[in-house]
Amino acid sequence: MNPAKVIREKVEKLTDLPNIGKTVANDFARIGITSPDQLKNQDPYDLYIRFCEAFAELQDPCMLDVLMSVTDFMDGGEARVWWDYTPERKRRYGSGRVEK
Repeated sequence: MNPAKVIREKVEKLTDLPNIGKTVANDFARIGITSPDQLKNQDPYDLYIRFCEAFAELQDPCMLDVLMSVTDFMDGGEARVWWDYTPERKRRYGSGRVEK
């Protein structure tokens, strides 16, 4: 969902979260996550590794940005566009592909 349209009190399903559409919601199901509450207190990097393992390939680093955005939101942060997290990801993990 577009972060500008997210209403925290109405988040019930994954597609109610910022930056999550149907495809990514289905991808979350592949790693056993089917509800927003399951993202509380999760490490986005650990989730990224789980995605890489579930798909048997490294995921685009932008996926880590998305994971950073939703875990931050579920831990009380503001709904922000995923690319707001790109500079933080690059500081933490480098500017190239994120390795396992």
